[in-house]
Amino acid sequence: METQADFSVREVGAKDGGERPTVALSGDWTAPSLGDAPARLAQTLRSRGATPIDMRRVRRLDTAGAYALIRAVGGQFDPKAIRARPESVRLLELVGAAVHVKPVTQRAPRGFHEMTVRLGKGVVNIGYEWIDTLAFLGHLLVAIARAAVYLVTNPKRIRWAAIFSLAERAGLDAIPIVAVTSFFIGAVVGLLGANMLSQFGAQVFAVELIGIAVLREFNIIITAVLLAGRSASAFAAELGAMKMNQEIDAMQVMGVDPFEALVLPRFIALLAIIPLLTFVATLAGLFGGLVVVWTALDLGPTFFLQRIVDNVGAVHFWVGMSKAPVMAAVIAGIGCRQGLEVGGDVESLGRRVTAAVVHAIFAIIMIDAAFALLFMKLNL
Repeated sequence: METQADFSVREVGAKDGGERPTVALSGDWTAPSLGDAPARLAQTLRSRGATPIDMRRVRRLDTAGAYALIRAVGGQFDPKAIRARPESVRLLELVGAAVHVKPVTQRAPRGFHEMTVRLGKGVVNIGYEWIDTLAFLGHLLVAIARAAVYLVTNPKRIRWAAIFSLAERAGLDAIPIVAVTSFFIGAVVGLLGANMLSQFGAQVFAVELIGIAVLREFNIIITAVLLAGRSASAFAAELGAMKMNQEIDAMQVMGVDPFEALVLPRFIALLAIIPLLTFVATLAGLFGGLVVVWTALDLGPTFFLQRIVDNVGAVHFWVGMSKAPVMAAVIAGIGCRQGLEVGGDVESLGRRVTAAVVHAIFAIIMIDAAFALLFMKLNL
């Protein structure tokens, strides 16, 4: 039971070896029991001057009570002037040392110093991001290998329902926007080709320009960029919300691997659906170019398709399609990784979702440039 903090002033007789009054503390000098005892004690000590304090009757003492007592005596704590049990003396010395610690003020860097500090922090953060990315990749590869084993030994262990649901949301629902965007990209390429090549009397080669541009580059680029803005952000937001609500921690406590339950279905769904979206983007882009060539150059659909088959061929189509699995892996990996890095606040969620989109688009452009160099060396 809590006892209210209190004190009393008693005169010390000859039996105690002196004539000076002593302030005797009693009760519990803890945070819930202090009340107005520290204020009254401070007033008593100011009126009487330096007075010995006897704490041997104090039942309990915590840091709040020790701090209140040190403030009451004016901040000058002298262990020799206080009679107390050894543990109480140690607590008073600890709190007294903390009270008298002077805060260290550091001047904020400015100018060139600030620039070097920010540059150094950026380099360190890049290193940490690279290490975290390698750890994520390793964990994902382990989950993929485990899923491959399950596919042979126990297919029921694979979360087929989640994979098909995510494939529908991330892929099939994106067909309209991918088709419309690719149609207008093909139309724009056709307009530019017809306008530029007509100056040299070679407007008929606009068909080859449209075919190569759409089959080789724009089909996969448009699909990947749209999925980066649509699916990567969704993956990051979903996993980030689960991380904020500690659902992922609860899964780990129950023995469920988050990579197997959350990351792998999204990875497989995007990997399976992006070839279909790329094929739809190819058809839509060619159709947009066909419409422009038909209306602007008066070249019919039969002529357009025949020149695509004869002069463009299937090589460019397979070159574009070969990029699809790599783009899907990068988009799904970046979105899921950023979602798992979300902290406990909404600001972290927004920052990670934005980073997922930006990093995915940046990776898409870099990978496409690497593929262009590779196919140029292979003469494809």
